Amino acid sequence: MKTTEIFTSQLPVGEKLTIKRTRFEPKKTKKGKKLKRISIVSGIHGDELEGQLVIYLLAQWLNKNIDTLNAIVDIYPAANPLGIDTITRSFPNYNVDLNRAFPGSVNDFLPGQVVHALTEDIKGSDIAIDIHSSNIFLREIPQIRINKEFSKNTLHLAKELNCDFIWIHDAVTVLEATFSHTLNSLGTNTLVVEMGVGMRLTKEYGEQLLIGILNLLKKQKMINTKQDFEVREPFSSEIGDVYYINAPTSGLFVPSLDHCEIIKKGDKIGEIVSPLTGEILSELFAPNCGILFTLREYPVVYEGSLLARIFGEKSEEN
Repeated sequence: MKTTEIFTSQLPVGEKLTIKRTRFEPKKTKKGKKLKRISIVSGIHGDELEGQLVIYLLAQWLNKNIDTLNAIVDIYPAANPLGIDTITRSFPNYNVDLNRAFPGSVNDFLPGQVVHALTEDIKGSDIAIDIHSSNIFLREIPQIRINKEFSKNTLHLAKELNCDFIWIHDAVTVLEATFSHTLNSLGTNTLVVEMGVGMRLTKEYGEQLLIGILNLLKKQKMINTKQDFEVREPFSSEIGDVYYINAPTSGLFVPSLDHCEIIKKGDKIGEIVSPLTGEILSELFAPNCGILFTLREYPVVYEGSLLARIFGEKSEEN
């Protein structure tokens, strides 16, 4: 195990910005043998912490089982340390979303230099996993989001990661500036994991994804272990539709269902209520059968606020 600074920059008041990587390598390798490499990144958004727990659990497992390792495993727990320190999604002072600034360049402004250093260090990996949380308003079940443009090369990998849902979406212009689009374009099969809620840790989700990563490592012959990793069969948006439920009015959202429930068309999702008058302002019902994979975590809502997403069977209209 070796920790390396992949980027440093002097900051005001004698402080220094540092992006670090820890590398795990096999104890012994055959001379001239090219090792596979996987890179796992979290913290591109400073208010998303779920990935740090996953990376901690993975590093802990590798430290205990280093003799099983047949590949290089690079971990980047905090790609945006200034954002983490200030509990902000973006890169502080510049108000830049790092995941909209890739690939950057060495002569770019500071956020562009950071993403350039990250890109240069990770490119050449066989696989990369970019772990995100939701924001503070929504809770997401462990899911993988894949750009349709790259699904042919990444879908089979996504199915090994023990997530509940694989969301294959069409490309939009802004995605071309993301970590995943940039690395996929450079030939590294890259997966985006979304899970949990912003500024929090969901221990069961972290442990679930750890099992998925270890299963992927075993299937790719990156670790040699007799341990079996039982993974779940994910739902896929290839065979269904995603339905959005938005708030028709402002108020306090009180959910009627638990996150990740299998629901039927017409099931009550929740109510929007007025604490001032004691009235139920609106009742929300499922438009289709399916799985509730996104649910509002922060209860105060305004007209148009996203309350839930349901993955379900295709509507008859389609």
